[in-house]
Amino acid sequence: MSAAMSLFSRPEQPAPRALALSNWLFLIALLVFAIVVVGGITRLTESGLSITEWKPVRGIIPPLNAAEWQAEFENYKRIPQYAAFNLHMDLEGFKAIYFWEYLHRLLARAIGAVLAAVMLVAWWKRAIPWGYGRRMIGIFLLGGLQGAIGWWMVYSGLSVRTEVSHIRLAVHLIAALLIFAALVWTALDLRRLDRDPTARPASLTRLGLAALLILAIQIMLGAFVAGLRAGYAFASWPRMGDQWFPSGGWNPALGIANLWDNPIVVQFIHRWWAWVAAFAALALARAARNHGAKGPVQAVAALVALQIGLGIATLMTGVQIDIAVAHQAAAVLLLAAVLWAGHAVGQKKVL
Repeated sequence: MSAAMSLFSRPEQPAPRALALSNWLFLIALLVFAIVVVGGITRLTESGLSITEWKPVRGIIPPLNAAEWQAEFENYKRIPQYAAFNLHMDLEGFKAIYFWEYLHRLLARAIGAVLAAVMLVAWWKRAIPWGYGRRMIGIFLLGGLQGAIGWWMVYSGLSVRTEVSHIRLAVHLIAALLIFAALVWTALDLRRLDRDPTARPASLTRLGLAALLILAIQIMLGAFVAGLRAGYAFASWPRMGDQWFPSGGWNPALGIANLWDNPIVVQFIHRWWAWVAAFAALALARAARNHGAKGPVQAVAALVALQIGLGIATLMTGVQIDIAVAHQAAAVLLLAAVLWAGHAVGQKKVL
């Protein structure tokens, strides 16, 4: 009885638990990693429009009988994607694509619930170190905004388009990775605070910011490639067919919009901006090594090599789903490694 009472009792004085909170934030970051991977599968299997309504609470329960499944299928039949691509689809085929979108939304709800629970318990137990409460509230609010962005993205494909807007897809992905980055950076700060109670949060240096922005652009371009199905344009590397840039690849009618609306141009930029991102990540890793960090240096180097290899393999296999999904997953892991290196450099302002 006394043990149960102590579990629910609130300490009279603050009792910061930086390491425990860090572990929980890393767990939530792992869930965000999972939802990004599932999101990639959802996009590649054309599953994202299988659920045509946004029911934040009632949507937790999937169809439970034949009538409910048929009703969901009928809703899907009303959108342009079905008429354009899936007139041959039967109910079993619909269930297959429904699964991935349902899992994606279920994970989103789980992330929100776990983060809310961790925040409430930590607040009640007065376990949040001074200065970190507002940061955690900010992460939670970003999660709520991400839910709205997700529906905004899905809505773009329900009436006129046969797929979601690739611009909105990119915004959705970048927002998810912003949450991921905030979780990882905060968890690293808390881990350092646990080792040294006098430690201040790490600063994002100019080099760290540059590396992260360059990587963010590459990830955004990857979202454009996925949304435009640009990966299917040329299954060759390093040239696009027989040329470095195909004749007629630039559409004068699009003007500057070629950079985000033309599948050929988007694939070309994504191919070569990758080397800029690799150079920036390795430069940051080198700076981290100069600060005595070894783990992030090895992680960045290994993941840069892996990610370039997976990117080439994705093209050469004609966007084979398992390789393409691994390519997206490695991008998130590379982001984590770059954050780790940037955090190591930012512990002392030298740049």
